[in-house]
Amino acid sequence: MFGLLNINKPVGPTSFDVVARVRRLVGGRKKKVGHAGTLDPFADGVLVVCLGPATRLADYVQQQTKGYRAGITLGATSDTHDIQGEITELPNAPTPQAAEIQSVLKTFVGTIDQIPPAHSAIHVNGQRAYNLARAGQKFDLPPRKVNIYDIAMTAYDYPNLTIEVSCGAGTYIRSLARDIGEKLGTGAYCSSLTRTAIGKFTLDNAIDLDTVDPTGDIIPPITALDALTKIPLNPENKNLIAMGKTIELADEVESPTPEIAVTDQTGRLIALAKLLPTPDGQFLKPKKVFIQPE
Repeated sequence: MFGLLNINKPVGPTSFDVVARVRRLVGGRKKKVGHAGTLDPFADGVLVVCLGPATRLADYVQQQTKGYRAGITLGATSDTHDIQGEITELPNAPTPQAAEIQSVLKTFVGTIDQIPPAHSAIHVNGQRAYNLARAGQKFDLPPRKVNIYDIAMTAYDYPNLTIEVSCGAGTYIRSLARDIGEKLGTGAYCSSLTRTAIGKFTLDNAIDLDTVDPTGDIIPPITALDALTKIPLNPENKNLIAMGKTIELADEVESPTPEIAVTDQTGRLIALAKLLPTPDGQFLKPKKVFIQPE
């Protein structure tokens, strides 16, 4: 199988649990199945699962804009910045007004420096940060640049705050909750989290894990490549690309990026290729080939 599944992950299982379940549905552990963007066990929502050669497209899915709905509890902190950690109530924490919260939220829109949670999958000296944190080891994670496109407060009844976030890859909503609490002077942690979208993959068209049918629910892999220019090739050139050969293009192609999605004339994804302009014309050199020549 070659394609993607948009699964509505429930609260409870890990992202790996979802992948394992799909792998059993498609024929067992020898089948290639992966996911594009981890969701913690306490989180639910959009989890894109990649089947077969589409596992090589996971990075392209992960780079797309993400949407989240986050429940944030004010007046307390968590050592993991979420509901799964050790919760510490803050005595005499102030009760911020809605206008103050909205003002603070605006300060996070744009490109910001964000310190990832210690309980994360980031590598520290060859080990996962969460393993070091669970072992009680002290370490510092450097801040990273992340993009927050929009934040909106959708509900507030102290201590419960709900926000909608649109953000780029690498953003930790748990860290965002922590930082919002720090700016408000109340402390905060993420008490619930739903991923509502990754690019075109939205919660509205996600399939429940209990009813997913890999054959019937599979999505064409080209869906993962919205940002790339697509070039349809005739059967001869399609086979040459499938064999890993560089081809010359008959017609000039304009593309904002040197990477191109190559399809057959029906729109089926064949390969990812690099566009090579030369004085003699334009050439396509395959980078990732997904099908065999016919």
